Amino acid sequence: MIKKILIILLLLFSFEASAIEKKTNFDIETFNQAKKDGKTIVINSWNKSCGTCAKQVKILSEAEKDFPDVLFFSYEQTKNKDIAKLLNVQYWATIIIYKNSEEIVKEIGVISKDEIYSLIKKEI
Repeated sequence: MIKKILIILLLLFSFEASAIEKKTNFDIETFNQAKKDGKTIVINSWNKSCGTCAKQVKILSEAEKDFPDVLFFSYEQTKNKDIAKLLNVQYWATIIIYKNSEEIVKEIGVISKDEIYSLIKKEI
């Protein structure tokens, strides 16, 4: 019995350890203006306890520094269902890239830095 309790506690703490320290920064007015201006926009849908999301958030935080001409948005999927509905996103860990008002890429679960960077570079 004690062993089961310890396993449960270990699992709970391991999920908390991978919790994301990211805030929603998606703004519909800025998003619409950026699309109108033909900018490259990267949007990330995440959830606080999602391990894949945590990896994406880390990579995309680096990408913000490496791609200064790209606009990066993120939102927490479970707390911002209105944004998810607007973007037609059903899953956490979704990355969407827009260019010239068009959705160009929608990928779920990509955690390779090389692959994420390649997706962004293709649209610059």
